[in-house]
Amino acid sequence: MSIRDWPTHERPREKLLARGVEVLSEAELLAVLLQTGTRGRSAVDIARHLLVEFHSLRGLLCADPERACATPGLGPARFARLQAALELARRHYQQRMQAGCVLANPRATREFLQMRLRDLAHEVFCCVYLDNRNRVTGFEELFRGTLDGASVHPREVVKHALARNAAAVILAHNHPSGVAEPSQADEIITQRLKDALGLVDIRVLDHIVVGDGSCESFAERGLL
Repeated sequence: MSIRDWPTHERPREKLLARGVEVLSEAELLAVLLQTGTRGRSAVDIARHLLVEFHSLRGLLCADPERACATPGLGPARFARLQAALELARRHYQQRMQAGCVLANPRATREFLQMRLRDLAHEVFCCVYLDNRNRVTGFEELFRGTLDGASVHPREVVKHALARNAAAVILAHNHPSGVAEPSQADEIITQRLKDALGLVDIRVLDHIVVGDGSCESFAERGLL
């Protein structure tokens, strides 16, 4: 049965408008983005099938593009629509870290970094730059790949921090393995960066490691 044949109060889009987005299930939310079904299957039916096929909403949104585009009921246009929605969510969170924002709430920082880094297949090292009032002056991805002593260069971090006129920084990187536990290499890099930045009077407030659904803070662990 087509969604158009459903009672109005049960249709995902109408339900969203009447009662708010939070009342919709994951399948109903996906159906709103998919927009239409196929012969014999409603958009909600397709959405439910996709959630099973990819094991979860996150599995679907982070799926290999080639596989996703070849999946019946999805295809390139719909996959592009889902990716656009995901990127809008990322940019929504990034606005909370825009220039001038005061980082008085560590939770907001973690939410932003998780949204930005959690689902990447490669390691990324980033800096959040702050002035002497802890106001954000910028966010920047500096390195990507396997993060070790050879790939993260303190000189480059110092150069970028000085260019932003930063008084302090928050360092961050992700672990694609999903385990947020800081490694010995992470501790060594952090100390090298802290020493290098300290020479130009730039404080390292924290180093946050992003895993799968969790973050670990060097500051909270007493590692700074």
